[in-house]
Amino acid sequence: MALLRSFLCPLSDWPLGARQGLVGVLTDIDDTLTTEGAITPDALQALEQLRAAGLHVVAITGRPVGWSEPFAQTWPLDAIVAENGAVALVPAPEENSDPISLQRPYSGRKALSKIYQQDAATRAHNFARMQQVLAQIEREVPGARRAADSAGRETDIAIDHSEFTHLPQDAIDQAVRTMHAAGMNATISSIHINGWFGAHNKLEGARWIVRELLGRSLDAEIDRWVYVGDSTNDQVMFERFALSVGVANVARFVPQLHHLPRYVTQAERGAGFAELARALLAGR
Repeated sequence: MALLRSFLCPLSDWPLGARQGLVGVLTDIDDTLTTEGAITPDALQALEQLRAAGLHVVAITGRPVGWSEPFAQTWPLDAIVAENGAVALVPAPEENSDPISLQRPYSGRKALSKIYQQDAATRAHNFARMQQVLAQIEREVPGARRAADSAGRETDIAIDHSEFTHLPQDAIDQAVRTMHAAGMNATISSIHINGWFGAHNKLEGARWIVRELLGRSLDAEIDRWVYVGDSTNDQVMFERFALSVGVANVARFVPQLHHLPRYVTQAERGAGFAELARALLAGR
């Protein structure tokens, strides 16, 4: 934590004036909203309080769209953008809706629609290519295994490095090199190595969903949005957002980050997100 403090401002340094006039919060999920894989009551309450205050709240994750469905249905969010910006789960229109089909019913939960950045033909072509790269990584990188949530992925692949297995840094680097050699983008979250074909990333996904869902330009009001994250796949957001916040466990990734968040919470994971929400709402 001392290393982190030497680089970042504590959240308590966030001026009250800068917390006024905000439009919304964009947030990572794993190890930012969640703790040990689940959302804690304080983080869930924080989401509810942000929405009650009239703020838009959108989660942007490297997790698959299939994994994201139950959370998009039950958490107080405007949307979840999954697979590093490629696909989003949004509330289905009340009339003429086309809600996504679920593997099992979720009684009392809101219907959702899936929207994509790529057309169906492009997705199908890329999916076949990505499966070849995934098989190559599992074959050539010692200890590499596809993420347990891979069955729910439509537009990317993921290698587990910290969720249910541990990959040393040299194996992580080799997996990333294999993705790059195939022409893929690659990024590393707190638990997975994600790879995909296409120009999207978390930032492009944020721009897209704010435009498609809210009819707003994110770039035109970038100083009125807060981004919260915890790992290297968040640094494109840390770089772009003046109001960027790392939950305290971002300390693990500081040596690998070229762009750091502006502020850091005292608490880790979901408790850190709740701390951010309290600070934000105190300035309204």
